[in-house]
Amino acid sequence: MNIGRAKEIAESAEVHNVTYEGLPVIIQHVDEQTKTARIYSKQNPEYEQNVPILNLIEEE
Repeated sequence: MNIGRAKEIAESAEVHNVTYEGLPVIIQHVDEQTKTARIYSKQNPEYEQNVPILNLIEEE
């Protein structure tokens, strides 16, 4: 995924199908400087992590 698309998803009110390492996630915030995104798992919303944006996949 690219930074621009990650920002669009993070700012959107709609639900998007995004995965990280095969798990469905929600993007909370995008850091353009470090090219990372703050995400949390839909299954475990209390576990947040920063991951490289390139590792996020938007499912069709």
